[in-house]
Amino acid sequence: MKHLVVFLLAAFALSAQTLPVRWEELTADDFLSAIGKAQGTCLLPFGIVEKHGPHLPLGTDLINVRYVAVRGAEQEYAVVFPEYFAGQIFEARHEPGTIAYSARLQIELLQETTDEMARNGCKKIVIVNGHGGNTHLLPFFAQAQLAAPAKDYVVYVFSRPNYPPGRPAMHDAIDAHAGESETAHLLVARPDLVHMDRVARESGADRKRQDLPPSVYTGIWWYAKFPDHYAGDGAQATRELGEFDMRAWAKAIAEAVRAIKADATSLKLQNEFFEKGEKPVR
Repeated sequence: MKHLVVFLLAAFALSAQTLPVRWEELTADDFLSAIGKAQGTCLLPFGIVEKHGPHLPLGTDLINVRYVAVRGAEQEYAVVFPEYFAGQIFEARHEPGTIAYSARLQIELLQETTDEMARNGCKKIVIVNGHGGNTHLLPFFAQAQLAAPAKDYVVYVFSRPNYPPGRPAMHDAIDAHAGESETAHLLVARPDLVHMDRVARESGADRKRQDLPPSVYTGIWWYAKFPDHYAGDGAQATRELGEFDMRAWAKAIAEAVRAIKADATSLKLQNEFFEKGEKPVR
């Protein structure tokens, strides 16, 4: 009997070590083990469906962010939700293939998604942003959690950090969208989808069609600069750059997951906040 117990414990340990990190690859039983191993920490890779110059696929952001989220979770275990694309991309509605949901639906769907993740045991939800157009939406969403009834989970937003020293030299002065670095990233994540033979079909130069102070914002600013939804020069991309960036990005995600797993403060403070918010004048 003792030998059987030892064998079962060893089998369970081996199973826990080899659990997939991708949510959709887990069986229902394995999902229970995965949530335990992840300490309730789950990653929500957030991209978009939009044009990426003449040479990259519509799902570039989705592919790249899921790639690094998975690689990061393999270093520090977490469950990785499928690619999520219901974000902000109104500025590309004029381009074929763009999926631009209403602002209302973006918030409601994201809220229901995180609620459903939490219902399934994800008490620390890390939204990993892979799309520049979400840089205002996601912090707003995280802040909006304080307006709702008390929750038993916390939303964290992970934005790509600065790259560490040693990054290969960049040649693209603009490099804002489908340019040198984004093309290099896809050369690592899905090289079969990069069409370098098409990279020169359009220009990624800044058209400079507005003349306003830097302190003034208007929603049409991106279209004024880059009407073809291409900003930079993808021809400058190298796999060397892509490998450096993707390794650094995945490592930063792993480090963030490690810190979030150890975070025992945020939920306590959130609950304290809601308790005080119920009767602020008592």
